[in-house]
Amino acid sequence: MRGDSFGDVVRKAFVACLPLLLMLAGTWLWFDLFSPWLHTDQPGVPLGIYVDGAIQGLLISFVSLGFVLVYRANRAINFSAAELGAAPASFAFLLWASLGWNLVLAFAIGFASSILLGVLVEFLFLRIFFNAPRLIFTVATIGVAQLLVALGFFLPEWLGQPSNDIYPAFTDKTVTISGAVFDGHDLTVLIVTPLVLLALGAFFRWSTTGIALRASAENADRASLLGIPTRRLQSVVWGLAALLAFIGMFMRIGVVGLSIGDVLDPALLVTALGAAVIGRMERMPTTVLSAVGLSIVAHAADEHYSSLGVQSTAIVAVIICIALLLQRTDAVNRLASAATSTWQATREIKPIPAELRRERPVQLVRAGLWTLGLVVLALIPLLSDVRVELAGSIGIFAIIALSLVVLTGWAGQVSLGQMAFVGVAGAIAGTLATRWHWDTALILIVAGAAGAIVTIAVGAPTLRVGGLAFAITTLAFAQATTYLFNVGYSPLANWVPNGPVPRPHLFGFISLNSEKSFYYLIVVVLAASIWMARGLRKSRVGRVLIGTRDNERAAQAYAVGSRGSRITAFGVSGFLAGIAGALFVLQQQAFFADSFDVAHSLQVFAMVVVGGLGSLGGAIVGAVYIKGVQYFLVQPEWAFLSSGVGILVVLMIFPAGIGAAFGDARDGILRWYARRYDIRVPSLLADTLAKEPPAETADLMGALAESSSEVEVFAEVHE
Repeated sequence: MRGDSFGDVVRKAFVACLPLLLMLAGTWLWFDLFSPWLHTDQPGVPLGIYVDGAIQGLLISFVSLGFVLVYRANRAINFSAAELGAAPASFAFLLWASLGWNLVLAFAIGFASSILLGVLVEFLFLRIFFNAPRLIFTVATIGVAQLLVALGFFLPEWLGQPSNDIYPAFTDKTVTISGAVFDGHDLTVLIVTPLVLLALGAFFRWSTTGIALRASAENADRASLLGIPTRRLQSVVWGLAALLAFIGMFMRIGVVGLSIGDVLDPALLVTALGAAVIGRMERMPTTVLSAVGLSIVAHAADEHYSSLGVQSTAIVAVIICIALLLQRTDAVNRLASAATSTWQATREIKPIPAELRRERPVQLVRAGLWTLGLVVLALIPLLSDVRVELAGSIGIFAIIALSLVVLTGWAGQVSLGQMAFVGVAGAIAGTLATRWHWDTALILIVAGAAGAIVTIAVGAPTLRVGGLAFAITTLAFAQATTYLFNVGYSPLANWVPNGPVPRPHLFGFISLNSEKSFYYLIVVVLAASIWMARGLRKSRVGRVLIGTRDNERAAQAYAVGSRGSRITAFGVSGFLAGIAGALFVLQQQAFFADSFDVAHSLQVFAMVVVGGLGSLGGAIVGAVYIKGVQYFLVQPEWAFLSSGVGILVVLMIFPAGIGAAFGDARDGILRWYARRYDIRVPSLLADTLAKEPPAETADLMGALAESSSEVEVFAEVHE
């Protein structure tokens, strides 16, 4: 292998450092140079804050590297990246803090258990999805993350509660920089991190396994043809990702303390994934330095402002979005490639074939199912108020699921922060009900319009980049809005309800104070939402969305423009999400910012994939499953365990979702009926025997065959 010249090394080093240099320059310009002009009462950021941010960023970079490793190997986002290290790190810490083991021995056991955990996760849960669509693989990692969070909850019960939340430092030396004291834990991070990164670089550059991993990441099919065991290398990738996460999380316990069951820490998740995105999911040095830069910016904002992390979170989210949108289209092939084969499992339930639609048994079964559904809906109000409220919550989340079917299942735009759009509209609805006492009908319309406007504003700029740009942008947007919803943030205090939210009358005279009356409203809105979504799917816009989702280049070749259709999908999805947000706040009669955070957005996304991205009915089934689990399993550890197991089991058995499974079962029954009564249904049977061609056609085909043979003989003689 030819070595790089000195100029190439300098150029690569500059490119790797460029994001960090830009973030440092922006931090210095805003907080130090412009601060005396804009905020005369705020001093500049001391050097100690920069160092503290760099230390935290180095810890986050271990999780970012886990994102990059798995993405390069699987072209999927691993949402269990942090939990793969958090579980063994907690295990090692509890061995010392609860059982009194030697700290070095406990660390060694955690070190080995992290590798074993990564290998087991890949072998037991994820290997089956090796050839599955990348979207299914991504959702499977969400299920794995929930299993690992449940494991984190159970560990203190099995090993005992820790006597301390931090372990002793490996050195007693301290360093003071600009008034900030850095102890042995901080110095350990500064010493260990470069050594681990050097070892990682040497592994990929000079070891046989590392070179094979690089080759497999570039082109798995070609590497497999060359004899590289690509599937076995997956275990190495996941073991290495878990090991890196363990090292980062174990050192993080020394710096910030132990946190049991902190599922998908939003700040950690967004910063780590944002750094990986800035590194284009492949450049490890850029990823590490970007994590350092993002952390420094966040710490500088926290030091400069005093609004509970609002500005720091928003600034980090804006930086991630700008970096993503500024990347050239030809430079984000890895992000765009994630869409390849993503929609193979997005199958819609086909309508009953016209040949069977008028059959008497089919009509009776359809009428019976409709009657049963209506009876169930009518009997729910006879239950207790708690059960009626649960049914209403399921209906609200079903509307949110419908918005994701439109946006992700049909338009192909993966939204990982859908609850943020719900929350924005919910905040506006709560304010209209609390401060101005608007009619509920007007509140629903305004909230839907607000959701549509915000969704279009966030989604339209990402269409230029494509791929997972919208997914990452919505994730960052959800993290920012979670903090912006905080009532202590004065610029939004007038638009975020603080306190009880009343339920205004509907149309001026219909009271909604009882759970039963509000349940009826939810049912009506859900029915209208289904009607709206079905109308969109049957329209030309819906057909364009499906066509561009499946093959955008082919659609462009036929001069089919997709931008307008996708913006329409943004608007319809946002409108449905906005209505659901208004219903949610009015039903709860309060606005809780934590209900719209990143973790809930990922849960909603998993809910829709489990139900079926292409199925309206499947989305409702997914809402019933997820909300039912949360209701009957109140303890968080059991809720995480059941939902994680449920997601994995459903994806293993029904990769296209529960809705598609019901559709396949129905088609099987219809196929049996058609064969039983000798009814030819090509769309179901697809086994009609071809008729023998007429004699004239057979003679013509024979003559053509003879003439082609004569031509071949003549060519051979001529040669």
